[in-house]
Amino acid sequence: MQTLVIIAKRDTPQAVALAAEIRQRHPNLTVLADRALAHALNWPRIEDRDLAARADLVVVLGGDGTLIYAARLLGGRNVPIIGVNLGSLGFMTEVPVEELFSRLDDVLAGNFHVDSRMKLSCRLLRGGRVLIEDEILNDVVINKGALARIADHETSIDGVPITTYKSDGVILATPTGSTAYSLSAGGPIVHPSVDCTILSPICSHALTQRAIVVPADRTIRVTLKSETADTYLTLDGQTGHSLQGGDCIEVVRSPNRVALVRNPRVAYFTILRQKLHWGER
Repeated sequence: MQTLVIIAKRDTPQAVALAAEIRQRHPNLTVLADRALAHALNWPRIEDRDLAARADLVVVLGGDGTLIYAARLLGGRNVPIIGVNLGSLGFMTEVPVEELFSRLDDVLAGNFHVDSRMKLSCRLLRGGRVLIEDEILNDVVINKGALARIADHETSIDGVPITTYKSDGVILATPTGSTAYSLSAGGPIVHPSVDCTILSPICSHALTQRAIVVPADRTIRVTLKSETADTYLTLDGQTGHSLQGGDCIEVVRSPNRVALVRNPRVAYFTILRQKLHWGER
């Protein structure tokens, strides 16, 4: 590993200090930073595309949102990501600040394991044309805006109709995203080693419509059948796109994956107990 890229939560003095210390401790490495962090440290500012192309290792200083941003930045590159938790929850940013430098030394010495997390490929089609094509680590969300009106979401799997959700929206989540919005909407917790897509309606107006788990290689298509104002497509909580009646969202497993460096001191169910108090009475 020759080039280390640091992605930090914006306006976080602790992240700025840690980034400076990383560079000081590893003078033999090329240490680069995202544009905001580079500006704060007076380092050379490099375009996102060049950062992603040059990275051999990514260190995330922030929370899960910052890690998702870093994964999106890398696109399809299978570069290890160390997530250092400076946020409030930290499902994916497993490394506490006090273990950052020992964990980083282990990784640079080749002493580490990664979790290979699946991503979703998402396409937005309008009138047969592809308007948006993106890759998702956490979730694809179709949701209404300010008006309290339900919408019709005609849903099929591999071309076979399954139902029309009369609901506020629909969430299509990866196992990584199963503990995010999907969980709040009644979806299941899915271990990240399982490749699947979780399809969850948001506030469905039918007692029989519940979240389902679909094999990851199946193509899920959701078509917005009703003309509902202020309906949006949100990808990983990072980008939003306005939808119209007739728009179609297609989701299937991406050929690319995200490599998250594991914290050997923490297991997945330990995180559930610590962060969600799972299993407690």
